[in-house]
Amino acid sequence: MWGSWWGRRLAVGLAVVVTLGATACSHHGPPSGDFVVLSYNVAGLPQEISQENPEEHMPLISPLLADYDVVLTQEDFDWWRPLLDSLDFIHYHERLRAQADHEFATAQYPGPEATGVDLGARPALQVGDGLGVLSRFPLSDELRVPWSGCFGGFDTSDGGAGDCLAAKGFARVTVLLSDDPEDSKAQQFPVDVYTLHGEAGATEQDQLLQQADFVELADYITQHSVGRAVIVGGDTNLHTHSDHPDGHGGADTTIWDTFLATTGLTDSCAALHCRQTDAIDKIAFRSGGELALEPAVIAFPTETFVDPEGQPLSDHPPLAVAFRWQGPGD
Repeated sequence: MWGSWWGRRLAVGLAVVVTLGATACSHHGPPSGDFVVLSYNVAGLPQEISQENPEEHMPLISPLLADYDVVLTQEDFDWWRPLLDSLDFIHYHERLRAQADHEFATAQYPGPEATGVDLGARPALQVGDGLGVLSRFPLSDELRVPWSGCFGGFDTSDGGAGDCLAAKGFARVTVLLSDDPEDSKAQQFPVDVYTLHGEAGATEQDQLLQQADFVELADYITQHSVGRAVIVGGDTNLHTHSDHPDGHGGADTTIWDTFLATTGLTDSCAALHCRQTDAIDKIAFRSGGELALEPAVIAFPTETFVDPEGQPLSDHPPLAVAFRWQGPGD
């Protein structure tokens, strides 16, 4: 299922101490398997305001997504105000998914009213949350939740990063793992998967909102994913374990560590001792219910997500984590 992805990791010299095979189960033991999660901010802002090149890059990203079993995207906008209808921007979403062959995918963003965004209080809002999930496993219980606050509009002279222009928040789906995804009668094991896009910007107001965002997400997970296995991935906009000026002297690290402790999640980078502990794109996990999750490999496959000139396809690196899972024994 993810052999081509694994082959490329070997090609660039990724060393591992475990041997991973294709998804399979043992007929003499508990159901089990493996899958790879990709989290990727695809930089899907309109070409006219983007510092990237989404018009050309979206079609290049699309076939690369097929190498991953569960794909979590950010800035993949599929809802916008009519003001943007004249821009080529309206085709980015369809181009991004055109060559991805996943059988299951989240639906179009249903609009601000359907997700609880008050347009009266958010006059600058132009686009949806930009969050999406592609999966080789069935999906259920899709839900989108906006952050309760935001800071920054078109005028960035206040130091904001334009966060109020998008309906940022998080999306949740339940992914139904099985040792044979093509067998509708195979036993399924649910894992609640969240993709998120955190508040950007470096002002004191942004910092307060970042803290509030992760309290909101932790509260939601605590209430709605009780006893369930969970994977959380996305663009956190938190500069952790670094002296980055946007890290507010370690405040971002505190926000992330508090979130992990509250939800019982583990950062995949910490679990696998990766060097990119300050990366704002993160994937965290926990086991739960009858499903045990264990990360086996983590990689930022930046050498793959490039254009013909070798330039990155986004201003964010792709983040991939290979997981092993196991269900209950007999």
